[in-house]
Parts: sequence; structure tokens; C-alpha cells
Amino acid sequence: MPQQLEALADRMQQRLVRDAVSSVVREAMDCAAAVFLPDGRLVAQARTLPLLLGSLSPAVAGLLALYPADTMAEGDGYLLNDPWHGGTHLPDLTLVRPVRVHGRTVALVACVLHHQDVGGIAPGSVPTHASSIQQEGLRIPPMPLFRAGQPDAALLRLLCANSRMPDNLQGDLAAQWACLAQGAQELAALWLRTPDAPARCQAALADSDAAARAALAAAPDGDYAFEDALDGDGIGTDPVRVAVCIRKRGDSAELDLTGCADQTPGPVNAARGAVQAAVAYFARMLSPQAAPNDGSLAPLTLRTRPGSIVDPAFPAAVNARTNLVKLLANALLGAWAQALPARMPAPNAGEAVVLSLGGTRPDGSAWLLTEIIASAAGGAPTGPGGAGVSTDVGNARSTPAEAIEAQAPLRVERVAVRAGSGGAGRHRGGDGVVRVYRLLHGSGSISYRGERHGIAPQGAAGGQPGACACARIERADGRVEPLPAKARAQWQAGDRLVVETAGGGGWGAPDATPAGP
Repeated sequence: MPQQLEALADRMQQRLVRDAVSSVVREAMDCAAAVFLPDGRLVAQARTLPLLLGSLSPAVAGLLALYPADTMAEGDGYLLNDPWHGGTHLPDLTLVRPVRVHGRTVALVACVLHHQDVGGIAPGSVPTHASSIQQEGLRIPPMPLFRAGQPDAALLRLLCANSRMPDNLQGDLAAQWACLAQGAQELAALWLRTPDAPARCQAALADSDAAARAALAAAPDGDYAFEDALDGDGIGTDPVRVAVCIRKRGDSAELDLTGCADQTPGPVNAARGAVQAAVAYFARMLSPQAAPNDGSLAPLTLRTRPGSIVDPAFPAAVNARTNLVKLLANALLGAWAQALPARMPAPNAGEAVVLSLGGTRPDGSAWLLTEIIASAAGGAPTGPGGAGVSTDVGNARSTPAEAIEAQAPLRVERVAVRAGSGGAGRHRGGDGVVRVYRLLHGSGSISYRGERHGIAPQGAAGGQPGACACARIERADGRVEPLPAKARAQWQAGDRLVVETAGGGGWGAPDATPAGP
């Protein structure tokens, strides 16, 4: 049963990617799909982006608090993006549909997709200087968007009226609905031919719970702490503390994040729904062979402090939460390495650059591009870290240069591994990447959300840190303007944007590195 449900979720994901309009979904796969029981427990998920997969459970829980499963009807569809109802940041729209068999809800199918624009003060709805969520776009608490399979036309007009890219928004929402329609149809058929499906789901949850508990029980009891920091919050440049403590006892553990900094004025805060992705990633690391469902999370307790960057109060800005969640995942692995030092790798680079580039074409039409740029993995006891890869809660693909150039007045002039950026060690950290873009005509805006410009990825077991990231605008007149880790800027035809991502930390003392050829 777990394999059947996972395959079904994978097919939902494939449909979502195939039908989407925006390149950040079609090419980078910035979306996710999953299957839930009527009480909100996750039973299967697609093999895709952990950052979004981990957020679906809180989103479904937020929906069910207002619309219980037994009140839903065939063809209903519920929309949300509100971080205080289980959402992450506003461009990530979650859509949920009940699966009805013999007049009752037997399951839920859900998907989330990063939309190109949902309003706010900056193109792409990711303003690096936002100080309130109300500057970031349209905030949507859980509400019905579809009834009897038909969209609410008035609500759809409202959504489109608040987007700079209404055609993309409507097309991507249609892709989400097609994904859910396919999933609901297949799941209803599976339920009809499998009378004991509910019992099989319960057994799968119990098996994953047992696997996670066995993995925890095999590690020594103790308190394991790790600290890191963000390069400012987009408004100020002071480091923002990221601190975790894993308190492991027997076959369970508390993940204590109360040491993290107070919520910031800038948009690096992450609502608890977004933080859950780091917890789910840690659970997956504990028992990678078990089915990835809510059973794996049962032995783990998440503890946060209200008013902190990992549990911010409304109306905190949250659009740049990605790298905080990545650093949390890194910190959890770093803490766990103290329990199992011979098995755990060095920290990953700890960043995924998110670009939002926009402007106007000569014919007056608007263009907007969201680009996700990978970094690198840390070295491990078993070998070097991967270069130019999306790590931990990230799993997005790089958008091909051809796809970028086909939809925007840009030329991608260089895509390369950033040689030597991985930390030295017995097993080196992976190298980051270099991507260079040139604006071909007109003018445009840049929203750059990076990390690791000033605080390098740490090494482990005597390994050296990876190189810091950097970015700059090379003006057509020869001037060079370095960009901070979170930046907004304007550029003109002929200007180049250069992005160099961080390397992963090295593992083991560098003097133990075997000599090269």
C-alpha cells in the first residue's frame, strides 16, 4: 500500500509539472503533491522538494481547523497561503481536495506550487526589504475556491487582479486543480478495490514510527547543540542567530529551537509551517528506508519560542524564509553529528539563491522570471561533497539557459562550477556554482535573496569551511557594484548580474587528503 500511494503522489507531481505555465515549476519543479488521511495525517508524498513537502502537513491542518473533512463535498477545492494558517510564504499557494467514496471523505489530496506573483510591493512577491507580510502580497486564509468542480469566478478574478502575471497565476492554478482531480480519481478507485485501505495506511504509519524510533534508540542519549547565523535580515546587516538543541532520550527526541533569534524586521522569518520542512527532513534522515509519512515524525517534538524567527507573530515578513529553513536543516544535522560523528557529513553550503527578475519588453508587455540557484553539499566520511547540487530541504532543478532566454530578454552568459569553493578536508566540500546573466534591452528589477556572504559554511571533523558566496552587478560602463546577501537593484541593457554560490564544508583534516594526480 505505501508503494501504491507514493506512486500515485508521484503521478500527481508529474501532472503538476507537465501542466504548469511558469518555468519555475515546469523547469525547476518548485511544487509538491501529497496524500493525507481525513484527520490530516500524511500517508504518502511525491519524491520532490522537501521545502514544500514539509509544509503541506501544516497547511492541511490549518484547513481542517476551519473546514473539517466530513463537511466537504465532491468536487470541493480549498485554497490557502496564509503563514498563520499553515502556509509558508505568500507565493506558495496550497490547494486541497477531498477524496469521496460512498458519500464520505476517505482521504485528501493536496498540492502546493510557487506562483510567479501574488501582488505586494515588488515583482515576484519576494521584496527583500519587506517589514510586514502586508507588503508581500495577497494573504489568503483557508477558503473554498472550487465547488462541485467549478471555480468561484469572483474569487478567481480577485486573485488575478492582485497579480502582475494573471495569466500565469490562472494557468498554474488550473494545473494544480488538474493534479488534484487526477489524484482524487485514482485514489477513489484504489479505495474501492482495496477494502482494507484504511488499515493498511495505519500499518504504514506504525511501521515508519517504529523505524524512526529504532534509529533514535541506536544513538547515545544526550543534548546536542549547534549554532549558525544568517547574514542579516534584508533590512539590517547584523547576524541573525540560528540555534538548535536536540535532546535525545531513548527512542524519542525534542528538537529545541528556542535559542533562535527574536523575529526580525526583515523578511527572513519562517512561520512554523515552513520550519516543519526542516523537521521532516531530519526525520527522513533518521530512517531513509521507511515510508515518508507522519509516522516518522511521531517520535519528534518541535519546540519553538513565540516571537522568534522560527515562530514569528503577525504581521512578520516571511518571504525570504528559504535560507533560514536550510540553515535549520544544516544545524540539525550538525547537532546530530555530535551523536554520530563517524556517520554524519559536514554542513552543506546552506543557501539556495532565489532571484526574481522582472521588467518590460519593447512591446510594453511585462516579463517576470523566478530562478533558483543551487550551491553544494558538505564532504562526508564516505567521500567528497557534491558540486552544484541542491541540498537538504532543497531539491529544485536549475532552469536551463534556453528556457530562460526563451521567456525573458536575458542572455545566460556563463554556467559553471565555482572551482575551489568547497572547503578543504580529507574529503572536500562540494563546489558552488557561477551563473551570469546579461539584460539585453530596456531596464528591469532584481530581487536577490542569498546567504553565506559573510558567514562561511562550517567544516566538520577538522575540515575547513567552504568559500563564502558573492554577487555583483557589472555595469555596461565598467562599474562593479557588489550586492549584499539580500538585495534589490535596478539594471539596464548591457548590465550583467554575476552570482557565485557558496561551497560545502570539508570533512576531516586537510592534511589527510590524498595527493592528486
